[in-house]
Amino acid sequence: MTFFNIFSNKKIKQKESQTIIADHREKNSLVISELISLGNKVQFEQLDIADYIINNIAIERKTQSDLASSIIDKRIFSQLENLKQYQNSLLILEQDSSQINMHENAIKGFLLSIALKFKVPIIYTKNEKDTAKYLTILANKKQSKKESIRPLKRQFSKEEQIRFILEGFPGIGPVKTKEIMDNFKNLKDVANASKEILEKIIGKQAEEIYNLFNQEFEH
Repeated sequence: MTFFNIFSNKKIKQKESQTIIADHREKNSLVISELISLGNKVQFEQLDIADYIINNIAIERKTQSDLASSIIDKRIFSQLENLKQYQNSLLILEQDSSQINMHENAIKGFLLSIALKFKVPIIYTKNEKDTAKYLTILANKKQSKKESIRPLKRQFSKEEQIRFILEGFPGIGPVKTKEIMDNFKNLKDVANASKEILEKIIGKQAEEIYNLFNQEFEH
C-alpha cells in the first residue's frame, strides 16, 4: 500500500483562500510567518475561543508540552468546552522537543477523552511548518456559504451551568465536581457548608474554597 507524503516540500497550489483569523497571542509564532510565506491572508483579533478561525472552524493549537501543562492546570477542559460553541472544531497537536513532565499513559488517556467525550478531532503535526500547511489547506477549501466567524450561542443545561461554576474553583476538576454534586443538594448548601464538611468531601482544596465563599467584597 502506498502512502502519499502530504508534508512534501512541493508548494501548495493556491486558490483564492479565505482570510485566516488568528488570535493576537499567536502573532510571534512561527506558524504565522509560515502562513504568510504560503500566501495566506492573516488577520489578528482578540479571540476568546480558539487560536485560529478558518471557514467558521475553531482551531485550538497546542504543542505537546503546552498540552501537558494545560492538563495539569485544567485549562484545557474549559478550552475544549468552549470549542463546542462552534459547529466545527479541531485540536492541532504539534510536536516539540521540550521535556514533558507527565506519564505517557496519562496523556494518551486524555487524548482518548478528547475524542470520545468532547468529540473534538485531533490533527498531529511535526512542527510549525506542518501546522501552517494544514491551516492553508483548510483555508483553501471552498465554503458552501458565507458564515459568521463568531461562535454560535449555546444554551447550557442547568447541570452544565452548575458544573461550570464548580470547576471554576481552584483545584476542582470533573471528579471532585461529581463528589460535590453527590454530597450536596445545591450550590447554596455548598456555600453554607463548614470548612470541616468540605474537607471530608474534597480534601485540601476545602480551605481555599471556604475562604472564597466567605470573602467579603471590597467597597
